[in-house]
Amino acid sequence: MPRIDVISLGCSKNLVESERLIKRLNAKGYKVVFDSQKPRGEYVVVNTCGFISDAKEESVNTILELCELKKDGKIGKIAVMGCLSQRYLQDLKEEIPEVDLWYGKFDYQRFIDELPDLKHTSRRPKEWERKLTTPPHSAYLKISEGCNRFCAFCAIPLITGRHTSRPIEEILEEVKALVREGVKEFNVIAQDLSAYGTDLYGESKLAELIDRMADLEGVEWIRLHYAYPADFPYDVLDVMAKRENVCKYLDIALQHISDPVLKNMRRHITKEETLKLLATIREKVPGIKIRTTLMTGFPGEGEKEFEELLEFVKTQRFDRMGAFTYCEEEDTHAAARHKDIIPQEVKQERLDKLMATQEEIALELNEAMVGSVQKVLIDRIENGVAYGRTQYDSLEVDPEVIIRGIGEELGIRDEVLGMGDNLKAGDFVDVRITEAYPFELIGEI
Repeated sequence: MPRIDVISLGCSKNLVESERLIKRLNAKGYKVVFDSQKPRGEYVVVNTCGFISDAKEESVNTILELCELKKDGKIGKIAVMGCLSQRYLQDLKEEIPEVDLWYGKFDYQRFIDELPDLKHTSRRPKEWERKLTTPPHSAYLKISEGCNRFCAFCAIPLITGRHTSRPIEEILEEVKALVREGVKEFNVIAQDLSAYGTDLYGESKLAELIDRMADLEGVEWIRLHYAYPADFPYDVLDVMAKRENVCKYLDIALQHISDPVLKNMRRHITKEETLKLLATIREKVPGIKIRTTLMTGFPGEGEKEFEELLEFVKTQRFDRMGAFTYCEEEDTHAAARHKDIIPQEVKQERLDKLMATQEEIALELNEAMVGSVQKVLIDRIENGVAYGRTQYDSLEVDPEVIIRGIGEELGIRDEVLGMGDNLKAGDFVDVRITEAYPFELIGEI
């Protein structure tokens, strides 16, 4: 079969689109190689990211490297799709004429339609059908696209457009199909989980969706990513508290805590409201682990505001935290209204201080887990070492549980596990935590 290489850059939401592309290419009879280190297909498709400067640079560099491979005759045609080309299509066409085909984020079906149908089949995959590139027991589940928040620093609404929810029944149909394929863990994603359903049903339907998902046989874990703090749907906490297969985990990007900075960011929430929200989340879902993202160096962040942010991190003791420095994005509200006058070295210094504080907190929180027994989902086994995650750890971004000394590469024997087979990826096992580090745990069956 003709080979097509697909390279997916950026976030998990982008990955879902790449998986849908692969499904459609397979349906037409093409062999697809995903994220190969040595692309050599008749076509190479790059699904780009255009969120921040580093991501844009990575996307452009990837395209330029492929142009060199094409020049050397090692690959065929190059097709570019995704967020970067959605936003900068005309500029990219002029700057990189070596690229054969250009698409935005939402029109890549044209690429598929223009390819010869090698299978001569009339069945076209449903819009949500895809070929998973994650471990077969885990999948990302995108429930909406776009965002209506228009935060001052963010270009996402410029790329993805307004918030658009998928119907509940369609999402449940996809979940059932993925369960039949062996998926046990669903990482629910969107630019804005909090707004899910408001455009279709007139109110947030996140709680109803998660509750109905939890009812489905075979759905072992549901984890929520990218809730927005303003207009947070509190009823989802009740679902999380009562349903055992809804992980006690919430990813909610807070960005900052100082009121002047929050106002400049157009985050639609105050410090007081943020503190009340976090207190309510922890009260309604005892033991919940919160993941957040913060930003340093946004216009208006002086030393006082940064120290306020640092103290916020120290007192809230987030279980998981990422952070990045502010980078001005053209055509955003911040670029038009606020001068980016804080030197990059100051932004980076603040970021380093923030992350060093978080590393100490993460170590202390992980050390408190030593001696406890955790339910762990095994992702892979390599050379006698198993790697898995607790319900508090999402795929790719959170700590792993490392289980050493499990014998042969095939895993632990039946008599140790009390299972019908050797330990394998996709199994849930009880693991006693024996050691802790800031970003990983060590345990034994």
